[in-house]
Amino acid sequence: MDLKDICGVDNYIADEEVLEQFSMDYSFAPPRRPKAVVKIKDAHTLREVMKWANETKTPLVPVSSGPPHFRGDTVPSTGGAVILDLSGMKKILHISTLNRYCIVEPGVTFGELQRKLAEVGLKIPMPLLPRSNKSVLTALLEREPVTMPLVQWNLTDPLKCLHILWPNGEEMMTGEAGFQHKTLEEQWKHNQDQILHMGPGQWDPYRIISGAQGTMGIALWSSIRCELIPQEYKLYFATSEKVDKLLRFVNRFIRFRYGDEILLLNRWNLATIIGKQPEEIKAIAEDLPSWILILTLAGYDILPRERVEYQDEDTCNLAKQFGLELKQSIPGVNDREMYKLLNSVSEDPYWKIRYKGSCQEIFFLTPVDRVSEMEATMYSVASELGYPTSEIGGYIQPQQQGIVWHVEFDIPYEPGNPKDIERVKGLLIKASEALMARGAYFSRPYGLWADMVYSKDAINRWVLRELKRIFDPNNIMNPGKLCF
Repeated sequence: MDLKDICGVDNYIADEEVLEQFSMDYSFAPPRRPKAVVKIKDAHTLREVMKWANETKTPLVPVSSGPPHFRGDTVPSTGGAVILDLSGMKKILHISTLNRYCIVEPGVTFGELQRKLAEVGLKIPMPLLPRSNKSVLTALLEREPVTMPLVQWNLTDPLKCLHILWPNGEEMMTGEAGFQHKTLEEQWKHNQDQILHMGPGQWDPYRIISGAQGTMGIALWSSIRCELIPQEYKLYFATSEKVDKLLRFVNRFIRFRYGDEILLLNRWNLATIIGKQPEEIKAIAEDLPSWILILTLAGYDILPRERVEYQDEDTCNLAKQFGLELKQSIPGVNDREMYKLLNSVSEDPYWKIRYKGSCQEIFFLTPVDRVSEMEATMYSVASELGYPTSEIGGYIQPQQQGIVWHVEFDIPYEPGNPKDIERVKGLLIKASEALMARGAYFSRPYGLWADMVYSKDAINRWVLRELKRIFDPNNIMNPGKLCF
């Protein structure tokens, strides 16, 4: 059967302009035009396309989010690939207010889901101002850091159960959803929820497709743990010219198990989030201190005001011990405006590309006591290559109860300026090598990081390739990514 017969003529796109859009992104991945783009709107069609791809040995590249893309994982690495556009799978299958979780298909975006959850007083922990068309399921599968570290028990939280379509055509539900009944409807009929992420059995199959960049399978749906929308909250800023001072405070503060959103931004990234135009961004950045801590104290359904009050007293006392002043406004933004931003998607244009039109990211995990060393390394390499350190965005996010810290540097550049492109390319390579040499853990190795990571880890490379042979014997899912 022809691919057009499977998906329908209206869902098969071979228009040159569309194919050109999918042939590249904002990364430095080599451009490669796909053979076609197929719009997938239901699980049945997806199963049939997967079967066809195995029969014809056609590479498939799954894409759930809209543009702009930044990391090369949606650009085909081999010729003749077909893009699976999953953005049309937009069903919110279930919302449980009792057990605080929801179930969504891969095309559901953060804006769509948050609006629906708000109707019943719920929200999900979010990454920092995601794109308006960013897939919730994809972001969580790829372990994008969320801004609420105290409700995160592992790096995939709040992601829970999955329904996985493996590349070989087999399917399974993971976690609690995989224990007994075969369909969600049967499980709900027997009062079974889809919350516990472990299993089935003595393994966690969700880990195989987490962070896999679409190489190991496709999630038809995922359950996601939700949180209550606070009835009362208080947002504070704390500022410092040295990030260490803020890190020491946050590391102690997290032990109190207080706070919802907790994150640190340097002046450039906060200015880029607040400002809309390049000159406005530069003006805001000039008025801000080097580093800004943002934290939110929240009260929910039971004694919300009292909860905020006692947390507020303890937090202010702790801040004094560390020589910090907690403020409810800083140049360019106040507490109400910042709280709204933290619980919203980014306005267009996406905040990371507002200054120069494009951006490269360097992000990794590290212990809290190595963060300032990583900052110094990044700035040292940038200075050596002539890139202005004042225009490098910084974002530090405690994750998983503060056990590990996500550190990110955002490097704006002009996409139409060859000199700027070459300079940023050099900075990306040299800074990544220097950071990795100092112990930065690139847990999500996109693009050039894949070779850097897997060339140093022969055992894990071998294990992953064995798993790939089991679940994707014909190597149809996004070949050329990671170590495949």
